[in-house]
Amino acid sequence: MLSRKPSRLRLRSAMRGCRFLILALWACLLMPGLVHADEAGIRASLAKLAGAGNFQQVEAVVRDLAGSGDALAARPLAALADGNLYWRQSDKAILIASGTGDPLAVADPVTGTGQGTAGKGELVRIKVNNAIRRAIREASGSLTLASSDKAARLTAAATLIQTPDPSALTALDNAIGKEADATVKTRLETARAAATLFSDRPQADKSAAIGLVASLGTREAATLLGRFEAGADGTLKDEATAGIRAIDARLKMWDLAENVWYGVSLASVLLLAAIGLAITFGVLGVINMAHGEMVMIGAYTTFVVQEAVRAYAPGLIDISLLIALPLAFLVAGAVGVVIERGIIRFLYDRPLETLLATWGVSLILQQGVRVIFGPTNREVSNPGWMSGSFSVGELNITANRLWIFAFSIAVFIALRLILNRTRWGLQMRAVTQNRRMASSMGIRTPKIDALTFGLGSGIAGIAGVALSQIGNVSPNLGQGYIIDSFMVVVFGGVGNLWGTLLGALTLGIANKFLEPYAGAVLGKIIVLVFIILFIQKRPRGLFAQRGRAVEA
Repeated sequence: MLSRKPSRLRLRSAMRGCRFLILALWACLLMPGLVHADEAGIRASLAKLAGAGNFQQVEAVVRDLAGSGDALAARPLAALADGNLYWRQSDKAILIASGTGDPLAVADPVTGTGQGTAGKGELVRIKVNNAIRRAIREASGSLTLASSDKAARLTAAATLIQTPDPSALTALDNAIGKEADATVKTRLETARAAATLFSDRPQADKSAAIGLVASLGTREAATLLGRFEAGADGTLKDEATAGIRAIDARLKMWDLAENVWYGVSLASVLLLAAIGLAITFGVLGVINMAHGEMVMIGAYTTFVVQEAVRAYAPGLIDISLLIALPLAFLVAGAVGVVIERGIIRFLYDRPLETLLATWGVSLILQQGVRVIFGPTNREVSNPGWMSGSFSVGELNITANRLWIFAFSIAVFIALRLILNRTRWGLQMRAVTQNRRMASSMGIRTPKIDALTFGLGSGIAGIAGVALSQIGNVSPNLGQGYIIDSFMVVVFGGVGNLWGTLLGALTLGIANKFLEPYAGAVLGKIIVLVFIILFIQKRPRGLFAQRGRAVEA
């Protein structure tokens, strides 16, 4: 009994091995047939090019190859587009020829294997025109539908959406059936609907395609339906028109959201530029025309830091902006303290003279930067984490603008905490409300003045860091924001941070809504006129300061 059991086990193992061998042999026999069946179809289509009498026959072959959806067609199509596809007169074989001499090196059009050489006199080039080249481009898009690369499939779908090709419907159906990625599948279904619109499919299929395209609600879909509507008639034309109207209504909502986002993006820049001015103007009552140059100094500090990091520690280039932030604050703040101690402190309660003095300082700083860095613009590159963009529906949001928005809110919150939760902030608010009373209570107002001016200038410096990420750095950088900053401060209420925030949002969004209708310059003029009229009614702005000194 014990001797029989191993024999049975060996017998069963041998039988399993035989079954596996038989299956393997069947696979080996069938696989070449399957492969060569596809290759044979490609070769049969290519054989029609030999002796093709006109461009229409060549284009028909291109359409056949595209309809096959087989990647084997990519090589001969590429050779045809490059003008390297020939047929040999002796046996009408289709070949790829390369080289400039005589004879030419020839290769198989499907496999690419070398076929020796052939004299130029033996070969006839298959000519193409623009229509055939366009058909080849469309065919190349359809042939990549079966690619293993998701990006390639998305690109192919996008190509077929932009240039619908009815001959690719079979390839699209095959690709949709095999596609597992939901995003790619949606794009392929859109491409299929686009191809259906321009095919000879029944009216019911075209009506369903119109509904699918209209449901996308994108500008791409509106363009596609517009092209179809131009050549349609009857019920289909009415359906396409209704689809376009529905898309337009949806796009208007996205346009509204886009204007709001652009307005908020501009508001974040204005807030950064104006918030430092709100402090100095509110506490000191100084009209600082050199505030824009503090922004410029912060931007140039960022440029210097990035160049130093690029030269001495290139591995830290992605965090160079984080290194520049505190340095820009310190450099601009130090320059502000020097200006206050050297000039401003002698001109308090003389606003016209402070305006003229700070304007002169601004000219000196601009010229100094031109001497050091030159008059040309300097570029500060975005770090990797601030590059790129993403879409929310039809709204495109760039990473650098989003980070600047978040940064401006963070600066606003930090400044609120400093003013409300620190001893220095308490003293600053006391000086703002009643300078004489604060002085009589032992607060050293000259020190508070210098530190306040330095704080406002330092915040302007970090505003320059942010601005360097959305434009070039130049000696005139701050001049583009000084007037807008004063408008924000005056409109919101001098010295009030909440007023500055609301003023920046109001002016930023208003500018972006006016620009499409009135233009950038006229839009700013309209906003300025509105502020002048508003100040006539509320001279102290949206949020007026309170205190004995203010009321006096």
